[in-house]
Amino acid sequence: MMNSNFYNHGFYYPYGLQNFSRVESLPKIKTYIRILHASPDAPAVDIYANGTAIARNLSYKNFTPYISVPSGSYEIKIYPAGSMDKAVFTEKIELNPNSIYTIAAVNTLDSLQILPILEPATTSKPNFSMLRFSNLSPNAPTLDLTYRDNTKLFKNVEFQETTSYIPVVPKDHWLEIRDSLTDRILLTIPSVKLLPNKFYTIYTVGLLNSSPPLQILVPLDGASYLKT
Repeated sequence: MMNSNFYNHGFYYPYGLQNFSRVESLPKIKTYIRILHASPDAPAVDIYANGTAIARNLSYKNFTPYISVPSGSYEIKIYPAGSMDKAVFTEKIELNPNSIYTIAAVNTLDSLQILPILEPATTSKPNFSMLRFSNLSPNAPTLDLTYRDNTKLFKNVEFQETTSYIPVVPKDHWLEIRDSLTDRILLTIPSVKLLPNKFYTIYTVGLLNSSPPLQILVPLDGASYLKT
């Protein structure tokens, strides 16, 4: 079993059992959120929604568990972990009812943003994996996600863009991240295991030709836990 700190060949699996201990099965009638820290140069943070802590000491590349929240308007404030002297970011967001979101802290620290990424409660295609791609690398070009033979799964994905899900064969996949304009391979991922009847988002994070380096996160999405 992969744990929440497994990293190899430029990819990172953050979905250890502790990340989903609260959501063995998500009912369709509620709104759920989890938080992703995807700002490559930001320190660990505490995040508050309408004055209530929803993430504490959340470090880069990590996700919180999903939590159930009422739909509506939320003022999100981000603080350096352990300090509430001055928020480094404040913004209002709207959460729709009966929805699932990954709320990502994105961009570099001096341009920090919050990006709500909707996870549609979509029924999976039987015996396939459901896959989508999200470009959260602040300095990367427009990206393609391809197979090893350059068959393109997703094309021209811009920074902060998340694609729709597509069905793919469940197995170990050799994937590549390519520059959409030049077709240059920016990252090779030799083995990404996708299971049948599960939902995944491949998030590209980090910095191209800098530190922390470009890599991917491959979490299970909340739709994997929906009752059908």
